[in-house]
Amino acid sequence: EVQLVESGGGLVQPGSSLRLSCATSGFTFGTYDMSWVRQAPGKGPEWVSAINIGGGPTYYVDSVRGRFTISRDNAKNTLTLQMNSLKREDTAVYYCALGGTRAVLSTPHYWGQGTQVTVSS
Repeated sequence: EVQLVESGGGLVQPGSSLRLSCATSGFTFGTYDMSWVRQAPGKGPEWVSAINIGGGPTYYVDSVRGRFTISRDNAKNTLTLQMNSLKREDTAVYYCALGGTRAVLSTPHYWGQGTQVTVSS
């Protein structure tokens, strides 16, 4: 059974940083591209970032490019999203997703349970 468990969310002030982690099991992590998806209140899900099986190349949506960094540790079956210079508009539930293209938006059954990120002063 595929399991994706996110952690690291929280309430932070604008300009702060957070590091999200996704612990995975039930599949061969090192053979799958991976993504982060987020869903803000009242909005549809957004494909935020992706990384290929070897750790590069990577994809970022324009709104986070230069502030977020996706990485993976295939030895630990872990996906990470380092988020710097957080903005209020980054407030959302963040999901780890199996897959590396926009098609992950159509496969919520291959997302984790999500971790809440709230950016507010």
